[in-house]
Amino acid sequence: MKDSLALQKHFEWRGKVETKVKVPVSTKEELMLCYTPGVADACMAIHEQPELSFELTGRANTVAVITDGTAILGLGNIGPEAGMPVMEGKCALFKHFGGVDAFPICLRTTDPDEIVNTIKLLEGSFGGINLEDISAPRCFEVESRLKREMDIPVFHDDQHGTAIVVGAGVINACKVTGRDIHTVRAVVNGAGAAGIAIGKYLLALGVKDVVMVDRQGVLVEGEEYPNTAHMEIAKLTNREFIKGSLTDALVGRDLFVGVSVGNIVSSEMISKMAKDPIVFALANPIPEITPDKAKLGGAKVVGTGSSQYPNQVNNVMVFPGMFRGALDVRASDVNIQMMMAASYAIASSVAESDLTCENVLPVAVDQRVHDAVADAVRKAARESGVARK
Repeated sequence: MKDSLALQKHFEWRGKVETKVKVPVSTKEELMLCYTPGVADACMAIHEQPELSFELTGRANTVAVITDGTAILGLGNIGPEAGMPVMEGKCALFKHFGGVDAFPICLRTTDPDEIVNTIKLLEGSFGGINLEDISAPRCFEVESRLKREMDIPVFHDDQHGTAIVVGAGVINACKVTGRDIHTVRAVVNGAGAAGIAIGKYLLALGVKDVVMVDRQGVLVEGEEYPNTAHMEIAKLTNREFIKGSLTDALVGRDLFVGVSVGNIVSSEMISKMAKDPIVFALANPIPEITPDKAKLGGAKVVGTGSSQYPNQVNNVMVFPGMFRGALDVRASDVNIQMMMAASYAIASSVAESDLTCENVLPVAVDQRVHDAVADAVRKAARESGVARK
């Protein structure tokens, strides 16, 4: 680890993003326009009409990438400073793929009230908020409160970015396996932030039968759970009220989505699923089941979170285009219509002629994917009434 190329590069880079001056400041006249006394005119214009902050400053193209350091990648609660390399990486991707100026902000608090209040106080400086790597169940409260109380888009990428890419993969996997998404019977293993968001999102896409599984087994309405998020998702899923373990839940199912831990699914478990099942084993760095073992059990389409296998489920396909589109139309929110538009844009980025079991998702570094997501999000924001320009 200490001698890894990535670590060497981080020592070399000393950060992945930087600010740069957009305007000339080389002469006295230029300085007077950029700063005092000329800047006072812009200040007073915004004072009289606050919405002009989106026209007279960089706010309209600026996103805050915010974490509390409690769920950094697969590393867990390692603190805000240790989360900074991830937030900087996110900001680099925002700029490269979406042309969005993003700033990493790592908060030294895990108190939901302090997180919410701090972010609300920052609203006047940003056009959008991207929440990142905040552990469940606090992340649900933080996001829902901010969406209610702020007038700019708030997006928790760990929840909804992952759900959107999974949705795109399911759309195309249904095509290559000859399924109707409305008849798919799904299992989501891992009822944390990503898992619960995926479960809800599959329902929104038209999957009518979703079963959620956590460490203790299948979530069932009527059971008592210490986590209120588990209580709520149990009311929406598992309408057959099945009980038992992940092994029990997989029997006869068409789709498995894992956002849990590695090596917990066997070939035999996959063999008990419906014919030609779809398997998205997204645990990182080790998937719940490797593609070769999943296929040995009969899986038709297999995706993972790793770039070393086909069908990488990577939320990098989502957030640059999502915010590019939302900022362009001054959206007040990121709603389900925009999310679904993003999923279908990603799915459509794989041409019908190129669609195979090994190719149900595009690669995240294809700029055309990000442009397609931005276009679809702009259109959906306008059609759903949250666009303001």
